[in-house]
Amino acid sequence: MAANSNIEWTEHTWNPITGCLKVSQGCKHCYAERMARRLKAMGSARYVNGFEPTLHHDLVDAPRHWKKPRLIFVNSMSDLFQVDAPAAFIQAVFETMRATPQHTYQILTKRSDRLRELAPHLPWPDNVWIGVSVEDERVRGRIDDLRTVPARVRFLSCEPLIGPLRNLALNGLHWVIVGGESGPGARPMQRAWVESIREQCVRADVPFFFKQWGGVRKDLTGRQLDGRTFDEMPRRAIPISAAA
Repeated sequence: MAANSNIEWTEHTWNPITGCLKVSQGCKHCYAERMARRLKAMGSARYVNGFEPTLHHDLVDAPRHWKKPRLIFVNSMSDLFQVDAPAAFIQAVFETMRATPQHTYQILTKRSDRLRELAPHLPWPDNVWIGVSVEDERVRGRIDDLRTVPARVRFLSCEPLIGPLRNLALNGLHWVIVGGESGPGARPMQRAWVESIREQCVRADVPFFFKQWGGVRKDLTGRQLDGRTFDEMPRRAIPISAAA
């Protein structure tokens, strides 16, 4: 089953895995963990384990039944490359994506070391985008891992941006998303950090997407930067407006 998404850079979500373990400071106030706890309290069958890593084998083939093209964020409630996801399960997810070229899939991981390890054994059709989360300087090594992956679109999600990211090596990358942390305990994001990344994207000719300022009430802080929104997408990618 697919769910419509309020995430600004996608249209739908597909969660063959739910739940995750924290690996870096970007996980500290995980929105998916808060949502999973809420869904468990509501009696959702998919979240009886709360935010414990859970494989949903019955959802692996779900996109094969969706005929109309969709822009799909894979595992918005988890991380496909976490150690609790067996390589065979990841392979099955990729086979579904390869078998459904009408859709475009966006995968985001913080486990770039495992991504690098498994990438040579996975199919990388043009409709699969792969990204890594880079929240501050401490995890910028994930970018080097990402660059080794033979995907048509490789991207960075600098969200939650909790520190400056200077002198990013953007060669071989095709998209950068930036966003502030939101919800209870949200750590502030400085304007200078955002402007620096945007300027680096301009110099490298890499599309820049500004998702949000964040804060406890992200609806109040909005997503405008210098009086406008930045909704740039990877070149040759399907526009969001075309996905349904």
